[in-house]
Amino acid sequence: MQVMGISGMPGSGKSIVSDMAQEKGAIIISMGDIIREEAKKRGESTKETAQNLRKEFGAYIVSELTIKKIKQLEETEADNLVMIEGIRSHHEVEMFKENFDNFIILSIFANPTIRFERLKKRMREDDSQDYEGFQQRDYNELDFGIGNVISLSDKLIINESDIESFESKISEFFEEINF
Repeated sequence: MQVMGISGMPGSGKSIVSDMAQEKGAIIISMGDIIREEAKKRGESTKETAQNLRKEFGAYIVSELTIKKIKQLEETEADNLVMIEGIRSHHEVEMFKENFDNFIILSIFANPTIRFERLKKRMREDDSQDYEGFQQRDYNELDFGIGNVISLSDKLIINESDIESFESKISEFFEEINF
């Protein structure tokens, strides 16, 4: 089983990569979904659950739960790709590398101006429509440690042109890793 993390700043194109991988049969595991599942069980907000889990079980509980979930798939998905979304710290990267010999990170890069324009069009709940809010979100992501994850990438793909070019780069990458 190939285990891969995907990283990048908001609006860089991570969702396109995940969608393409899923279309090819990959299993996508979102660390955020793991928190949301636990929040539902507890009847708490995701923010409360994330904080409470870390207080109760330590800073890397979400990574530990993600690893547990992936290990449960090892027998049935031995020939598949598992893609992890939401890795935000180098400690999490280290944990995944310790648990999966072939773990790699793919990071997607696009400059802030391009990402801001994409986010304005995307209009998700957490996407700011003003540049100041967008920058603050970037700073928050960097404070979490996402810059460290990007710097540890095994592969970096630039996504600053049209979607067809980007999808072509992703397809080439999938071929490189035999997926």
